[in-house]
Amino acid sequence: MAVLRLFASIKQVAGTGSVILSGETVSDVVEEASQRYGAEFTDMAKNCRIWLNGNPTETNTPVSDHDEIALLPPVSGG
Repeated sequence: MAVLRLFASIKQVAGTGSVILSGETVSDVVEEASQRYGAEFTDMAKNCRIWLNGNPTETNTPVSDHDEIALLPPVSGG
């Protein structure tokens, strides 16, 4: 099972900064989180950058039990 780390607004929607989830790919893990946290989470996740073990990644990348996936929502500022 991989660790999914959440930051900023998507962390607030989920109510947690990290969760352990199962899945064979990054997409599987994000989908499991979407089912757990609902429609608002799902909508936000579509716009997040996804990192695997500290590196940008694609959603079809395989994951293992020791991997860490991070969802980073867009940041606005001024």
